[in-house]
Amino acid sequence: QVRLVESGGGSVQAGGSLRLSCATSGYGYSTYWVAWFRQAPGKEREGVASIYSGTGSTDYADSVKGRFTISQDNANNHVYLQMNNLKPEDTAMYYCAASSPYSHARWYKASDFPYWGQGTQVTVSS
Repeated sequence: QVRLVESGGGSVQAGGSLRLSCATSGYGYSTYWVAWFRQAPGKEREGVASIYSGTGSTDYADSVKGRFTISQDNANNHVYLQMNNLKPEDTAMYYCAASSPYSHARWYKASDFPYWGQGTQVTVSS
């Protein structure tokens, strides 16, 4: 059974950095996509970044390119989201999401990801 456990998040001032972590389990030797989504109050959930476990290929939303980096540690089954130069508009609940084994998933499409973490709050003050 696939399980995702997030950690990290918190409150920082604009310009600061945070790192989110997502521990994945239940995939065995299969390949899969992991993405980070975020949802601010009153707004729709939006894709932030994704990474493919097989090749390490990544995708990013334009709003975070150059500031956020998604990476993976396959040996320890962790995916990270390093967030630098944070802005108040980055404030949101951040969710780790994962695809079914061997399934393709689009980084911006929440419905492509059947597995979700519990979410972690990121708050950026100006």
